[in-house]
Amino acid sequence: MAQRPIRIFGDPVLTTPTSTIAAIDDGVRALVADLLETVALPGRAGVAATQIGVGLRAFSYNVDGSTGYILNPVIEELSGEVVEVDEGCLSLPGLWFKAPRYERARVRGIDLDGNDVVLEGDGLMAQALQHETDHLEGMLYLSRLKPESRREAMRQVRNSDWF
Repeated sequence: MAQRPIRIFGDPVLTTPTSTIAAIDDGVRALVADLLETVALPGRAGVAATQIGVGLRAFSYNVDGSTGYILNPVIEELSGEVVEVDEGCLSLPGLWFKAPRYERARVRGIDLDGNDVVLEGDGLMAQALQHETDHLEGMLYLSRLKPESRREAMRQVRNSDWF
């Protein structure tokens, strides 16, 4: 197990759709251990495998005292209103913008034993499920912003000390 460094905007792994996990082996088990240790740091609601440089369909979450992971997640249902919520991303340090997210989300996937897993929630959990699943599709939340917010976000990226 290891806390892994977070890949930053501009790294191609962040915009590359992930591969489905076909077999659960020691490498996948180590990935899950790393995801769980990496998401455990304060201020982290979720970490997608792409954010630690792995192109596999997996993410961890840490929301309201509940921590876990899911393999091969697929959004099963989005419901409620689409609301603008403050959103940030570990791969875009220091940037916070209003992003449109459904109020409630449910994803389905599997665990390390191949058992079905359903994760669902509203509020921050719904936001995290949508945000992390987007990462696995090769999408950063900037793509969901209104054009004027996206322009401002890109200006802030260009002027950041990490880009």
